[in-house]
Amino acid sequence: MKILRNVLLVLLSIIIISCIVLYILGNNMYQEALDGRNLEDVISEIQSDPSYISYEDLPQNYINAVIAVEDHRFRDHGAIDLIAIGRAIYVNVTTFSLREGGSTITQQVAKNIFYIYEENPVVRKIAEILTAFDLEKAYTKNEIVELYVNTIYFGDGYYGIEEACQGYLNKSASEMTLADCTMMAGIPNAPGVYAPTANPDLTRSRQEKVISSMVENGYLPEEDANKLIDSLNTYYEQFEE
Repeated sequence: MKILRNVLLVLLSIIIISCIVLYILGNNMYQEALDGRNLEDVISEIQSDPSYISYEDLPQNYINAVIAVEDHRFRDHGAIDLIAIGRAIYVNVTTFSLREGGSTITQQVAKNIFYIYEENPVVRKIAEILTAFDLEKAYTKNEIVELYVNTIYFGDGYYGIEEACQGYLNKSASEMTLADCTMMAGIPNAPGVYAPTANPDLTRSRQEKVISSMVENGYLPEEDANKLIDSLNTYYEQFEE
């Protein structure tokens, strides 16, 4: 019994020390990413981009689609989602894979802004979490969603929803229809796969997943969703060569 207790104490000590080291490394990565600036200065620089579009100018259907498919508890949790993290750990352990990430929209904003090229996944994740907590303190949920859709990659060299809409749809993001909203919300999950210029069939499949998520989370009546799905054959004619 004494040996078991000692082993547990050693393991606990290792875990505590590891957490402290990871926190220090993650915080160092965050501070280095700031490069002597504060978070507000970095965000202001992003918002000054000519293609930056405000939350108020985006269709509500697009906002709803993004939240439904990317982080449906976004407005109910803080910087991290413990439920999503628990699910991700369970899925990854039981499938011996890294299929689930558990990142919130706020964490994805942090990654998009600061850590997109960082190669150490563990330290990067700690840095993302620390940054996400600061983002949640300084900005509203609407502002964080705004930052997300303006910094995410959509494939074909397009960063941000306005650039992507101009490139794929030849219109402003403010002019998106429901069909546009649900398609565009699905692309960032895997831009090289789901961009309509890559494979429209896969784009449509992902779009149907977005539509299903909107129905499941109460953003879209099932009758409207069925009508939208029925109209997709015509919608995708614009992407045919």
